[in-house]
Amino acid sequence: MADDKKWVNLGTRPIKNVRMAEFPDISTLMREPTKKQRGPNTVDVLLVNPPSPDGGVWIRSQHRVGRRSRENMIWPQVSLAQMAACLHPDYKIEVFDGIANRMNWEDFEKYLNEKRPKYYLTQVTAPTITNDMRGVFMAKSVGAVTMAFGTHVTPNTVNTMTDYPALDFVLRGEPEMTLRELVDAFEGRTGQNQKMETLLNKIDPSRVPISPELVAAGDFSSILGLAWRQGKQFKINPDRPFIPDLDDLPTPMHHLLPLDDYRMPIIKGPYSFIVPSRGCPAGCKYCIKHVSYNYAVRVRSPENIVEELWALKKIGVNDVMMYADLFTVNREQVMGLCKEMIRERINMQWMCNSRVDYVDEEMLSMMGQAGCHMISWGIESGSKEILKRARKGADPERAAQSLQWARNAGIKNFGYFIIGLPGETLETIQQTITFSKTLPLNVAIFHIAAPYPGTPFFYEVVENGWFRPGTKWEEVDMDQSTVLDYGHLSAEDLEYWQRRATREWTLRPEPILTILAGLNTWAGFKSAVDAGLQTLSFISKS
Repeated sequence: MADDKKWVNLGTRPIKNVRMAEFPDISTLMREPTKKQRGPNTVDVLLVNPPSPDGGVWIRSQHRVGRRSRENMIWPQVSLAQMAACLHPDYKIEVFDGIANRMNWEDFEKYLNEKRPKYYLTQVTAPTITNDMRGVFMAKSVGAVTMAFGTHVTPNTVNTMTDYPALDFVLRGEPEMTLRELVDAFEGRTGQNQKMETLLNKIDPSRVPISPELVAAGDFSSILGLAWRQGKQFKINPDRPFIPDLDDLPTPMHHLLPLDDYRMPIIKGPYSFIVPSRGCPAGCKYCIKHVSYNYAVRVRSPENIVEELWALKKIGVNDVMMYADLFTVNREQVMGLCKEMIRERINMQWMCNSRVDYVDEEMLSMMGQAGCHMISWGIESGSKEILKRARKGADPERAAQSLQWARNAGIKNFGYFIIGLPGETLETIQQTITFSKTLPLNVAIFHIAAPYPGTPFFYEVVENGWFRPGTKWEEVDMDQSTVLDYGHLSAEDLEYWQRRATREWTLRPEPILTILAGLNTWAGFKSAVDAGLQTLSFISKS
């Protein structure tokens, strides 16, 4: 046998005498594609809300949590639009929303192969972590540097990076400037965008920009707010200080979002979110908001917010959700915003959220005049004892008064309640249900308490052994199931009472009329009546 021949076993194929020259050198094809090879449809940075894990509609946002929406609400991914604006115009960016697009995983894989992003960023939440990391793994397979942010990976950085080796970086806390600094470092553009450079230095006056030599060595220790891999070790850098003036952020690139595909009850047509402030001073122990922004409150100026409103109006959006940790946190800002909207005759409908103890009658009247048509209230419980133990800092009597003021101002009331907070009993649950029926509410939603990682509630559940045996992160979803088992109230008990509360509140004449007449035309429904009947069908089976 000639020297240039060897016997090769090709697995299931018969043993064959082949020449080694018949196996081509493909090493050059496996290298990172050059800019020329990447093609016209590829992008630098892909900002992703991945497809659903089960074909349903999942809600997520930067400073909240993931949950499956029984109401079929589809939320605008404004956090991704904001981060896109922080990278524009220096990079080719695309925002992908698999929930709004109703894309399946097979098509998403094709999409990734077409876009071949250099950098892939996604939000990670507890109920969707395996699903989110599926997207990260797929992005890694096409050569992307993978990054994650959100309220799950900030307190669970090491656990997440240990369990999911395809994840390269975690942007902890407030992510925008960490993303900008990291991408600039990789691309050798540190210091080239003067506006972003000024903002980075304003956040951290002692900042020393990362050098190309450190990047080449894989050392990212100078980028605040970043967690990264160094060999088999994880490095968690010091936290990044908050952006002191939110007016310094560029206007989110709303036009990159599939605005026509977003859905919200009571709203017809496209809508989007505006973030007027960050942070909440309240101490509710179950709230995930503090994981990202702590208790510090920063507000945008009324003029800056109205500028974004006009930008939305120019692209056909006339409905807005003022999406804040607590919209009414600063009375002066709210009153100034309302006056500015009235003065400029912007003529937009908007919604917001509030605590019942952060409003007054004059403020609500002004909000109604400025176009506010609905407020989401965190009412939580009808029991003073439960509210006190949860550090809610409000009481049922104040809730009744504030909701009546809102109704008097022509504003609809959307009430949120929580079943299963610490100390809950059958008596306090029934107290909450009874109380909910006395309030001037147009819509009421009853969730099961969810101990999200990083909250005081989470640590209380761990310390007391209230997690149901065999708990998985994906089960931490306040609409689908519960991970809680108090002993005197089992997980099954909490799920039963959540369904019963929903049924008892809804199956009354006024709520039924609201559902049939007021719900918007959601995706897949031909009319508001169809949507209402679908909702009633869900409730009747609860």
